[in-house]
Amino acid sequence: MADIVPPERRACKRCGRIDKWDDEKETWVAAVAGGSKQRGRPHCLHEWDITGTYNPLSE
Repeated sequence: MADIVPPERRACKRCGRIDKWDDEKETWVAAVAGGSKQRGRPHCLHEWDITGTYNPLSE
């Protein structure tokens, strides 16, 4: 049986927001860089960099 490997981070191609997966909360949270959360623009309709080319199956 194949293992499913979800993405650990994602970035919005429009505003630059960066999220990371939080295992404890089981949801995406804004990443912290340079002491501040990478939230991007508040009204952006995010277009994440995770596309159909991402393969969630482990090798």
